Amino acid sequence: MEQTTSLGRGPAWSSRVPILIGVVVALAACKGTDGGTHDPPTPAPETVPRDVPEIDPAHLPRVVARLGVPPAAAPATGRTSPANVTVDIEVKEVEVEIADGVRYVMWTFGGTVPGPMIRIRRGDHVELRLKNHPDNTMPHNIDLHAVTGPGGGAASSFTAPGHQTRFSFEALNPGAYVYHCATAPVGMHVANGMYGLIVVEPDTGPGFPAVDHEYYVMQGDFYTRGAYREPGLQPFEMQRAIDEDPSYVLFNGRDGALVGDRALTARTGETVRIWFGVGGPNLTSSFHVIGEIFDRVWPEGGTNVNTDVQTTLVPAGGSTVVDFRVEVPGTYVLVDHSLLRAFNKGAVGHLRVTGDEQTTIYSGRELDEVYVGESAEAALTARGAADPNDPNSVRSARGGSTFIGVCSNCHQRDARGLANVFPPLASSDYLMADPTRSIRIVLEGLSGQITVNGQSFTGVMPGFSNLTDHEIADVLTYVRANFGNQGPAVTDAEVAAVRATLARPATGHP
Repeated sequence: MEQTTSLGRGPAWSSRVPILIGVVVALAACKGTDGGTHDPPTPAPETVPRDVPEIDPAHLPRVVARLGVPPAAAPATGRTSPANVTVDIEVKEVEVEIADGVRYVMWTFGGTVPGPMIRIRRGDHVELRLKNHPDNTMPHNIDLHAVTGPGGGAASSFTAPGHQTRFSFEALNPGAYVYHCATAPVGMHVANGMYGLIVVEPDTGPGFPAVDHEYYVMQGDFYTRGAYREPGLQPFEMQRAIDEDPSYVLFNGRDGALVGDRALTARTGETVRIWFGVGGPNLTSSFHVIGEIFDRVWPEGGTNVNTDVQTTLVPAGGSTVVDFRVEVPGTYVLVDHSLLRAFNKGAVGHLRVTGDEQTTIYSGRELDEVYVGESAEAALTARGAADPNDPNSVRSARGGSTFIGVCSNCHQRDARGLANVFPPLASSDYLMADPTRSIRIVLEGLSGQITVNGQSFTGVMPGFSNLTDHEIADVLTYVRANFGNQGPAVTDAEVAAVRATLARPATGHP
């Protein structure tokens, strides 16, 4: 029998202590200055959720949703009243390039990663039709975080290959919401690219103000059996996903999806909005644009607005909306500010701004390479399939691009280094004395004191094992044949042999 009368005795009393304390605190909070009690304050009307008017969907105008294909955002609805909106999405399992020379089978909504951006209005009645292509191998469904109902629609949309399903919902809450596949194993479906954004425009107030450019970007983490940029067809690796050890962290499903010819664009004086989401399945994002400040941020895709924000945190399965005006021409770099994800796993994008210089705002010359390393435009040509049997002239040209994008940041474009800081590669006795040592330094890095051309240098060089064997061979071939150096080429096989001797697991590619 429970003891309830003795202080400190019996489970009943101990379990009720927190309850009694809570009651006392609540009563104290309700006491006025006169010792009496009063009702808690009534929330302001604008903070109370407002009901959506009940409208018969049959009496609403029918509209087919105009979807956004990344990086293009879906256009604004332009409507001031609700509609009966049809959204058609086809699931496609497609083999694509996840990086140059690297193939991966993505499971997609609509054939893209992320899937198409859906844009509707609060109060809309939405009929979503999900089609699973007959050539697919797996069943799929869709869970929309904007949906109020079991599984966000997942419970109503389980679709086998060669079948289609349909369900409807009413958009009750404004904001920017993630959608994703929720078929088991859920993490695998999301890790293979099955996510996107659905935006619900407010039905009152200013909503999202007009801007000159709207872009759609989502971050995801990918788990291939091979390491970052390891060539060939790479399968999904479940244990790596469970361990939350992605080989890639990417914007819009591809290494380099938003750089070079695929960069976002704007002109000085224009306003830019980025609808940004994180599909996950595991990692959050510290979203930042190097060289810009977000004028407005809708954190977590909600309706509150923050201003003058440098970096905004976006959880897996979450979103944000950022607005900013671009005043100065140049290339602005989108990153996950967990920076090794950006520079070593692919979470880098470019916004290229053209227009007149604004020297009162920013004077001086910007060098993209300082910020983006091997993702600089000059280095992009060094990526892709490379035949180790190419003539040395071709390999040296590729190596020159890698040198500009990676090595020149410290050793300078003329390879003369910086006095007392970075050793020269030009006419370098240290470099030319031992090619195997040079390969190992590029792979593992170097710290401590060395002597180059009679001068002592003490510093730290990071390893670049994320570079492919042919990238390392090509850049060393280039440096050993230029800048006053004369030496034989370095081969892919020589780099592979040194990589195989590394004490830690290799993080580059064969």
